[in-house]
Amino acid sequence: MPVGLGWLRASQRKLDPRASLPYRPWHTHDSVEPLTPGEPVELDIEIWPTCIVVPVGYRIGFTVRGKDYEYDGTDAGIANAAYPMKGVGPFTHTDPIDRPKSIFGGRNRLHFSAAMAAHVLLPIIPPTR
Repeated sequence: MPVGLGWLRASQRKLDPRASLPYRPWHTHDSVEPLTPGEPVELDIEIWPTCIVVPVGYRIGFTVRGKDYEYDGTDAGIANAAYPMKGVGPFTHTDPIDRPKSIFGGRNRLHFSAAMAAHVLLPIIPPTR
């Protein structure tokens, strides 16, 4: 089960520099900047805050996907849930009108270079005694 989630439609990557913070990018969503195949773009994606204590010796995994995380494609079976719970709660990105395969059915590539260094910002809070 994912502990934290973050989404960003790459064509909505425009940031508001006044509203953005080092730990929280703020996207304007006021223009569409389509991608060009083979042309890398930088994306700042907020991972929603969560609260978890990772015991000493445990690891945190990080997955970047071009689609939603789902257990096995089935509902998690939460009784009386208003929406299917497929691993990302009620959030799904499968509407064929909003996400046509002609645009969203391709492959995603991650680009890494000195000019486009990838990073994840994690707050490390030391234990208190």
